[in-house]
Amino acid sequence: MTEPIFTREGGTYVPSGHARGPWDDAQLHGGAPAGLLAREIAAVPSGTDGTRMAVLRLAYEFLGPVPLAPLTVSAALVKPGRRFQLVEAQLAVAGGPVVLRARAVRHRVADPPVPVPDAARATGPAEVPGGPDPLAHPLAPMVPMGEADTGFGVTGMELRFVHGDFLEPGPAVTWFRAARPLVDDEAASPLALVAMAADFGNGVSSALDFRTHLFVNTDLTVQLQREPVGEWVQLDARTVIDGAGIGLAASRLSDLHGALGTSAQSLYVEAR
Repeated sequence: MTEPIFTREGGTYVPSGHARGPWDDAQLHGGAPAGLLAREIAAVPSGTDGTRMAVLRLAYEFLGPVPLAPLTVSAALVKPGRRFQLVEAQLAVAGGPVVLRARAVRHRVADPPVPVPDAARATGPAEVPGGPDPLAHPLAPMVPMGEADTGFGVTGMELRFVHGDFLEPGPAVTWFRAARPLVDDEAASPLALVAMAADFGNGVSSALDFRTHLFVNTDLTVQLQREPVGEWVQLDARTVIDGAGIGLAASRLSDLHGALGTSAQSLYVEAR
């Protein structure tokens, strides 16, 4: 069995080295716990007697580094409703503090579908940057960012650059899919995959060399215009920074069916 990103042990989730982040070998990449909380949010019942709900917004706040240690997660419906709902989730160090919070907005899925005029229709596969064929682009070289030979961006996710590179500061277009199961033998859902990929925006479109500077995100907001489909997500990402040591990484999201939404990360920037 392929080693997953997280393993369930009792009431905890134990991260493997494939969840490791680029800034510290003892801490997780933000995309790994973001995907785990998206999974937890999706599992919260809607209580709407069969009306299907779609998550259109995920907002994460990192309250501290997420350690490579057993973790607990929880989620609850805090605003029920037939048209839209709010779900809140949190991730904590087992027996310790909360280190990540998330809030999701989900809307009912119309049945029958509403009419969509051409002027309001999202762009389709033909408009995806580089085309809707991730395998036409080279596999990103493995670039370990610490002492370990495993990591979320190295062995946890598969990355294919349409343009740009980890070692080439500047805007980038990159395809992502999970390289292994998210929890035990369970594959990441399309929603979890979006969260996992969106946290790479600052990494793939870095404004400075990661070997000399930190550009760490303290939050992540994902806004979707429809439900994601399939095992691939693309980021068209750009990072801007200011001399005050702050910045913003903004990404346009697509899947193989076309435009999907946007994501944004607030950054603090400093020399290593």
